[in-house]
Amino acid sequence: MKTSRPIRARIAPSAILQNYRLAKHHASSARAWAVVKANAYGHGLWRAVEALRGEADGFALLECENALALREAGVTQAILLLEGIFSGRDGRAVAEHGLTSVVHCREQLELLLGNTPAGAPLSLYIKLNTGMNRLGFTEATLPMAWQLLRPWPQAAVTLMTHFAEADGERGTAWQLARFRQMAGDWRGPVCLGNSAAILRHPQTHGDWVRPGIMLYGASPFAGQSAESLGLQTAMTLESAIIGVQDIAIGDRVGYGGTFTADRPMRIGIVACGYADGYPRHAPSGTPIAVMGQRTETVGRVSMDMLACDLTAIPQAGIGSPVTLWGDGAAGQVPADEVAAAAGTIAYELFCAVAPRVPVRVAGMDTE
Repeated sequence: MKTSRPIRARIAPSAILQNYRLAKHHASSARAWAVVKANAYGHGLWRAVEALRGEADGFALLECENALALREAGVTQAILLLEGIFSGRDGRAVAEHGLTSVVHCREQLELLLGNTPAGAPLSLYIKLNTGMNRLGFTEATLPMAWQLLRPWPQAAVTLMTHFAEADGERGTAWQLARFRQMAGDWRGPVCLGNSAAILRHPQTHGDWVRPGIMLYGASPFAGQSAESLGLQTAMTLESAIIGVQDIAIGDRVGYGGTFTADRPMRIGIVACGYADGYPRHAPSGTPIAVMGQRTETVGRVSMDMLACDLTAIPQAGIGSPVTLWGDGAAGQVPADEVAAAAGTIAYELFCAVAPRVPVRVAGMDTE
């Protein structure tokens, strides 16, 4: 989509590839699912797949329809359905197109088996609930899963779980202990590590890991920057100044007058608002960069605009470039910092970028 409005999201596929390679470096003994769910965390499913097509061990997503689209496009790597199947049609597609399905409850396992031809190849991940308490078999229900699978000796089974606090002080040891207890004498493959576990908990690497947010250049840790982890920025949200106001002490800015000037100020208006995906709840003081200099937002974010402080950037004016987050020509503003200021996480920033925002792919002239 082309538009004269200056806002753009710039995507760097090369960064996604380098971040995948970093995940493989940390978990060198494991294969890695490239997690491309949620439209590759807002970066574009096809952009991420094309960036990783030559190296990814497999792709992990949610919708069977998207998995089939990858197959139709010639993607031959393993494809994992992270939430499993939702219909008999999905179940038939798993065997027909060589997909791998997570199963997390009896009903889902029965649906999958009931729609798989007898003797057909079957690849599935049995998900264990080790403390996340979202999806997964428990100690009480897991024996029933093994019972249902007895008539399917050809099934290729992997055990998996998901860590709730790999990025926090509690870590993964408590869930690993539960996993091992539930798995018993299991000697088959396991899939455990998410981005935080890949980077911080090598004991979780197992046979497969699932890098997600790290692929897109954001840190899974609240107290550690992406740069310090060696991650490269994959998305930059850019715009420009479209208006300038000189205000006096006591003047207020924006809806509700939530910001009051305590000195004479020069205010820049940026073509970006919550309809573009910028968080409405981002407070005054959220970092932003103009013409390569960091400054702060002021006042409440509007639907199509937000305000920033240009007082210390006298050379800035209408048309001056702005970096909302990422690594742009107007300066570096890590998405993690913007997210922290807004009381959220970079995952949400990336996924929330609106369809009306044009996307420019690094190295390509087209949008």
